[in-house]
Amino acid sequence: MDDSFNFDTLAVRAGTVRTDFNEHSEALFLTSSFCFTSAAEAAERFKHSEDYYTYSRFTNPTVTMFQERLAALEGGEACIATASGMSAILSVVMAAMQAGDHIVSSRALFGSTLGMFSQIFSRFGITTTYVDPVDLDAWKAAVRPETKMFFVETPSNPMTELCDIEAVGKIAKAAGAIYVVDNTFCSPAVQQPLKLGADVVMHSATKLIDGQGRVLGGALVGTRQFIIEKVFPFVRTAGPTMSAFNAWILLKGMETLALRAERHSASSLTVARWLEAHPTVKRVFYPGLESHPQYELAKRQQRSGGSVLAFEVVGETPEQQRENAWRVIDNTKLCSITANVGDTRTTITHPATTTHSRITPEARAQAGITEALLRVAVGLEDADDICADLGRGLNR
Repeated sequence: MDDSFNFDTLAVRAGTVRTDFNEHSEALFLTSSFCFTSAAEAAERFKHSEDYYTYSRFTNPTVTMFQERLAALEGGEACIATASGMSAILSVVMAAMQAGDHIVSSRALFGSTLGMFSQIFSRFGITTTYVDPVDLDAWKAAVRPETKMFFVETPSNPMTELCDIEAVGKIAKAAGAIYVVDNTFCSPAVQQPLKLGADVVMHSATKLIDGQGRVLGGALVGTRQFIIEKVFPFVRTAGPTMSAFNAWILLKGMETLALRAERHSASSLTVARWLEAHPTVKRVFYPGLESHPQYELAKRQQRSGGSVLAFEVVGETPEQQRENAWRVIDNTKLCSITANVGDTRTTITHPATTTHSRITPEARAQAGITEALLRVAVGLEDADDICADLGRGLNR
């Protein structure tokens, strides 16, 4: 589609290909394989499977439409869709690295990402050094001759720490490392890392891109050379493939992405300010608040504060902190007690005992994830109703 179109238009129209039936909505191709007119055609298309439809583990028209639309929104040349966000991380590391290579990563990561780097990749000789995401000197000091990748999640889960994408990108480039940015918490409607120096943008499309908590999906966006020549062969062979049905759902999610992101951010700021004024809330973490340590950075690299915030309740001991935090959760009537984010429905969770429960207590402490911490992904309900719902437990 013409690159001159603006974001909102691309979100609705980019990537759409119509069949001979000239359908208005994107077609859903629920097929495992594709037929050929001759043996010679089959041989030719399997030889160039990245350019033709042969088998849905490799390519599928509905998945292609999703890939092209997301690439357009992120400003990338190409996209590969995967079955989940975690399979996207698996795919980019397996495509770019080998035994003996080294990753420099922000220490502020989703719990499963930390587990994959520390417990799975390490078994195959890929090591990781974790650094404070805001300390540029720490990024420089962590570089080794074998460093092949920088990995950043910004804003981070759950503390909403921000990494200076552009500044870290310069360090990665000087080190000759591929620079991967997890853009799940913002989506391209709020932040576009490729324009700030990232080489690859990673998504858990399960979150904001779907927007309604319906299906799983992941994606990687970057240059055609890297995505098609490096990542595609791994996905083609290993098979962490996005289903056509999930791609179709995610295509429809992107149509309303900009509208939802705007409402999510506005309501999140309202809720964050209300929490900051509450007497039983110790601290609020949200990039749209002036009190956030990287507030000025957020204004430079994000269009808004995003949809996720975290806050700490009061409590003298860890046991009391957990009791008070769980009381807030258990007294909600509107918020969904679940770990998903980016949903139309507001969700609430206790990271120390859910999303980050499998990492060590030392790693949680280093990341600032205390027993007092709660994470809220603000949905599309009325912001005053969300505040009142959180107040049921906070007021106790």
